[in-house]
Amino acid sequence: MDKKEQKTFPESRVQVKKRKKKLIRNWIIGILTVICVVAAGVGFYASHLYKTAENAANKAYDKENAVKTTYGEFNGKKSFAVLLLGTDTGALNRTEKKGNTDTIIVVVVNPKKKNYTMISIPRDTMADMVGDDSDDVQKINAAYSIGGAKMTMKTVSSLLNIPVKYYALVNMGGLMKLVSYVGGIYVTPSLTFTYNEIKFKKGVRQHLNGQAALAYSRMRYEDPEGDYGRQKRQREVITKLVKKLVTTDSLQNFTKIANTLSSNVKTNLSFSALKSILANYSDCTSASESDYLHGYSAYIDEAAYQIASTSELQRVSNKIRKLLGLKPETISNRETKLNALNIANGFNFNSSKTQNYTIYSESTTTSEVKKKKSSSSSATSSQSSSQTAYNTSSSNSTGYSSNYYSNYTYSYNTNPFSGGY
Repeated sequence: MDKKEQKTFPESRVQVKKRKKKLIRNWIIGILTVICVVAAGVGFYASHLYKTAENAANKAYDKENAVKTTYGEFNGKKSFAVLLLGTDTGALNRTEKKGNTDTIIVVVVNPKKKNYTMISIPRDTMADMVGDDSDDVQKINAAYSIGGAKMTMKTVSSLLNIPVKYYALVNMGGLMKLVSYVGGIYVTPSLTFTYNEIKFKKGVRQHLNGQAALAYSRMRYEDPEGDYGRQKRQREVITKLVKKLVTTDSLQNFTKIANTLSSNVKTNLSFSALKSILANYSDCTSASESDYLHGYSAYIDEAAYQIASTSELQRVSNKIRKLLGLKPETISNRETKLNALNIANGFNFNSSKTQNYTIYSESTTTSEVKKKKSSSSSATSSQSSSQTAYNTSSSNSTGYSSNYYSNYTYSYNTNPFSGGY
């Protein structure tokens, strides 16, 4: 009987049992072999990735604004905040070495809620430049170009009465490359527009490469919500980029991503701090919330600004402090004092008109403003009475009716800078 014929006989239970054991044993040996080979490769690869990440982090590290990290600060139990800044350099033909920060977002990572919250500050928000001894104010996006990351952190900290110790800055060119390296992102635009010859259609989901993502997050003038609408799109791009960065797919381009980060990012978070954050807060990247500081459109010396009311500053301050586990505190700073002085002079944050906002010296008091306004109103009233008498007496000779001047009203453009919110 040959071997072929032997195989035609049915196997006994003992033979079946032995064959299955052998098959299972072979599978186990095979799987263990694969695991060992992969583990060895991953071990080598992981070592390479670790070194690449360390080099990139050290290159991006801002020693000048280094902050000493306290023990257990990033232990996965405490919330922490990072000021995220985006400069307008590195793309769209911009060549400035140190541009304004058109993107200013306070990011609070909250392990209890297992999420992170992004709160945008409009680029045109009026703010006192902390570190500048003058009485002048600037748009908050100028803080970085004037005094770098140090002034920006101190200015935001003072504006909202929150601790700002850490920051991360990325330029536009870096954002464009990062989106490309993670394979792009998907968005569903809430409006139709074209920016830099790239078209976006309302309600139509589309894939964005780096250049398209940059265009999507930069457009402002065609958005009915102006800069507020742009901030929403910026937060959307950042949220989706974060989700892609933490996936295993990003490992394929890890070296490129790391090199891009090191060339286009600056941060005062050390490599050891970043390791702790990655190890203890990775589960906070899956969910996010967003908010922004609302502003009132006004003119300061004929320049367009966003003025945050004292109640709005307090609201945002309370929210961030609560997320950080801090008790609320009443805000009292240069901005709130200027708000009080302007209200004393008749400025109305509930008005639909775009008003003029005055910058007073530090020593000015509300009683002085009220007194000046009262005397100014008396003078205006007196001048108005004289003008009325003149108009009445001259109407007979000119043919104008006595109510010609009283019927004339000025037309104001409501909120022309942001388009509302």
